[in-house]
Amino acid sequence: MKKIVFVLSIALVGLTYSCKEVKKEAQEAGEEVEATVNEIQESMEAKMTEKTMTITLMPKSDSNVKGEATFTQKNGTVMMVATLSGLTPGVHAIHLHENADCSAADGTSTGGHWNPTFQPHGKWGVAEGYHKGDIGNFTADADGNGKVEFSTEEWCIGCDDDTKNIIGKAVIVHQGTDDFTTQPTGDAGARVSCAGIIQ
Repeated sequence: MKKIVFVLSIALVGLTYSCKEVKKEAQEAGEEVEATVNEIQESMEAKMTEKTMTITLMPKSDSNVKGEATFTQKNGTVMMVATLSGLTPGVHAIHLHENADCSAADGTSTGGHWNPTFQPHGKWGVAEGYHKGDIGNFTADADGNGKVEFSTEEWCIGCDDDTKNIIGKAVIVHQGTDDFTTQPTGDAGARVSCAGIIQ
């Protein structure tokens, strides 16, 4: 009888140990599955917040200025890279305007600078205020080619914040230089190239 009890005790210990091992393995497998699910979810969320769109700038005001602008949103920042040709050598202004409508021959159908926070015109980032469309100036080389690189956390592509969403706005390149002082345009001159930001 003692021998049977001893054997049963050993079997019970073995069974208990096996159950603990199975439980531990199941827990580890569950943790691995949860980690994988979290990684997939984070990857999907990252992809949802990463957006890229490219628009074509067309000549206006009897100019030959054309080009391309790419907007990339990543980790809460939007970067704009624009390449342009057909410019007169020297400094030119570039802004976002309030309407994605380039139908007018002189580009005036785009309205004024995009200014959803009702600030005075000024140089980007100054304490005195600036429009959300006040990108600034860039220089065209001797061949009339220019490049603009600009990034900000104050824009978004297609978000629900009307003070940040650039969809429905237009990119305008001006013949002249933005003086950052004259209200409300910076006295930048004719609108020589235009593209609507339409998603």
